[in-house]
Order: sequence, then C-alpha cells, then structure tokens
Amino acid sequence: MKVKLRNPDRTELVDGPMNVAAVLDRLDVNPETVLVICDGELVTKDHVLPADAEVEIRPVISGGAGPARCHACERTAVIEIRRHGAAYCAEHLIDHVRGQVRTAIDHLSMVSYDEWVLVAVSGGKDSLALWDVLLDMGYRADGLYVGLGIGTYSSRSEQLVRAFADARQATLHTVDLADEYGYDIPAATALRRRSSCGVCGLSKRYVFNRVAVDHGYDVMATGHNLDDEAATLLGNVLRWQTPMLARQSPCLPARDGMSRKIKPLYRLGERETAAYCVIKGVDYVVEECPMVAGNTVLRYKDALNELERHSPGTKAAFLFGYLERARDRHFPSDEHDTAEVVACGRCGQPTGVREHGRGDPLCAFCRTHDRVLAVMDEPRGGAPVGAAP
Repeated sequence: MKVKLRNPDRTELVDGPMNVAAVLDRLDVNPETVLVICDGELVTKDHVLPADAEVEIRPVISGGAGPARCHACERTAVIEIRRHGAAYCAEHLIDHVRGQVRTAIDHLSMVSYDEWVLVAVSGGKDSLALWDVLLDMGYRADGLYVGLGIGTYSSRSEQLVRAFADARQATLHTVDLADEYGYDIPAATALRRRSSCGVCGLSKRYVFNRVAVDHGYDVMATGHNLDDEAATLLGNVLRWQTPMLARQSPCLPARDGMSRKIKPLYRLGERETAAYCVIKGVDYVVEECPMVAGNTVLRYKDALNELERHSPGTKAAFLFGYLERARDRHFPSDEHDTAEVVACGRCGQPTGVREHGRGDPLCAFCRTHDRVLAVMDEPRGGAPVGAAP
C-alpha cells in the first residue's frame, strides 16, 4: 500500500493487508498524534487496510484510542478518544464537538445569542472549526483574517479562509500587515531581542482587538484548544510566570477598551477538531507555519503527548484542575494584574503604564513596530541609514 505522511511530506510503501495500528507501528508513528485517512474516510486502529490502499497519515499533535464502535449508536467508529473512554461515528463526533463547545460557553457564560462575535481565523483546523460550529449553533459570528506575508503559506491560508466565508455566506474582515503597518512577519526575523513568533502573536492580538473595537463586536473568539492551553500552562508553571498564570482563562472579561475574549474549544483536543473538519468537509491548511521551527510551545506539546499516550486524560486533568481548583486560590488576578491601563499615546489602544517611562506611554505593538521598521531600513552592514561610518 502507498502511505503518504504529511508535514513533512513523504511517501512510504508498506506491504498489506495490515491493520492501522500495525502500519503506524511499522512507521514508528505515535498514534496519539495523527489521524489516518483512507479513501477520504477516517479509519481507526483496528481497520484492515488492503494491499492496494492509498493512505494519508495526517499529524494533529493529540489524540487517542479506544473501542471501535460508536458509544452512542454502536455503528463503526471513525475516531477514538481515550480520555473519554469513547469512540464516535461521524454523526456523533459532530454532536460531541458541539456539545463540548456548548458546555464551555454555558459553564463560563462566554457569549449570548444577542451578542456579535468576531472569530480570529488563520486557515488552520481549529479556527475554521470554531467558526463553523458557532455558525451552526446560531451565533452571530464574523471572521477576521490577518495577512502575515509568509509566502505561499499565507497565500494558501487566505484562499481557504475566503473560500469558507463564501461557502457559508459569512462576513470576513481582512487586514494585511504589510499594507496597513509596513512590515510582514519575515521582516521580524532580523530583530535581536524578540522572536518572529513573538512579533506574530503580538501583531495578531493587536489587530484582532483593534478590529473588534472599531466595528463594535462584543466578543472576540479564538481557536485555542485543550492542547494549546495545556502547553501554555505547562510553560508558565515551569517558569513560574505568575502574572501569566493569573490571566490564563478560557474567558477574559471586557476591560479598558478591549472586548471580551473567549476560547470555546478549550475542552477539545486538536485531534477532535481535525476530525471535525474532515467529516464536515472544511478544507484547512495541514502544513505547519514554515517559521515555527524552534517554537517552545511545540516542545511542551510533545512532552504532554507522551504523558497522554501512557496516561489518557493527563492534559485535561492538568488544565481543568488548574482552572477549577488552583488559579483563583493561588494566583488571584487582582493581586497579579495591578498595572494601570491607559491609552497608547500613538494609536490609542490600551496599554500598561511603564514605571520608568517618560512622555506618553507607547503600547508593546507600537514599540515593536518601530523596531521592525528600523531594522528593515538598515543596510547589510547593520548600521542605520545615515549613521556615521
């Protein structure tokens, strides 16, 4: 059989027939981190692949195993989720995803049906799945895509987001960093004290909040999932980033010129959202961002995946336990989030007062924006244009 592994792409020939579990073992692939697709359908670990099969192994950095039949209807399952001790057919996987989103929204009073939601969409599985779920559930949800200028990766991402919006007849806002602010993310690689991923995240958060406020959206929604939140929590704990620990929440209230921020997918793993997109026919960018190499969060995800592989439910217990039993008791936000928030002296967006700053305060985005543009103006030798030799 022909087996295509994605990200990085390669093709392997494997003798068959053979069941999925054996194929993954032969290729040394962790079953917790992939979906297996044959003839356009998801297949589980005990499914026997014929000798002439063409198979795709798609990485999602999460996952599980379990019974081979849907726990709700006893039909053949298309996905197994070990932390729930359950498996789902296509129909009931959709119900499961919607149910987890409903639980998240209701448990934290994230959003009501009379509020307008702006969803940050990147072209990846999580953000498109979130937008799709919110629309199906009847919420008034529009999308925002930020063009990062990362070559064909960004072009492909925007193409998929626009196609989704057109298919759903949904409103999509687009902001191109180069057009609006004079730089793109590749240009940020020249900064010495901030990573390109850091500049990317800062830029997207800034644009997201600005569009939400300018257009009067009540709520901002992002596609952060269980894997994302657990990995972030692990990083914050390892470094004892107490202000970050105090602010980590799937629902942050509106304050000081910022709309409410919600993460309705925090109860779902990446494998569930990827399977949802495959079943619903939502096309998304499978490849990782080409600039993500060395990202610390990915290493934390790898570590948590190994724990999850041997002890299903570890990620959920870690994150939910912190949110429900530790955060408010040990990291109350009123003790760790004491910075005075004022308007940025240049753009007017909210920012914390710098203790030793002089003159009008500048937000982190405006300061970083200046640094990126200054680096872009430097000649090859590194000295600013016009500087003395």
